[in-house]
Amino acid sequence: MNSRPLPLTIAAVIAVIFGILTVFSGGRALFGGVDMGAVVPFVLKFNFVAGFAYVLAGIGLWRIAKWTWVLSAVIAVATAVVFAAFLWHVWHGGAHEARTMGAMSLRLVVWIVITAVAIRCR
Repeated sequence: MNSRPLPLTIAAVIAVIFGILTVFSGGRALFGGVDMGAVVPFVLKFNFVAGFAYVLAGIGLWRIAKWTWVLSAVIAVATAVVFAAFLWHVWHGGAHEARTMGAMSLRLVVWIVITAVAIRCR
């Protein structure tokens, strides 16, 4: 078994925790009847589904699987596309919660960093 570099270990733990929290919060908003304010449905649904991909990527990073850099990059690119669509929605006057801007920015930065770590450690 290969020795796991510390940055890869940190990225794996962050991805799994981030994924579990994302699935939990998204699930509560989608299925739990929790009023989250003016959510943007396509962003909420994307984030919920992406949460499962985060966990999968985290497990792959932990196991030093060769495919995880690709999954991490796909997550980062998909997040960028959804964030761009969200910005378009906001630009055109669509209802939204201000916290979504921060949350999407955080998600994008986290997955760019995780992708960089995964590529560097592959």
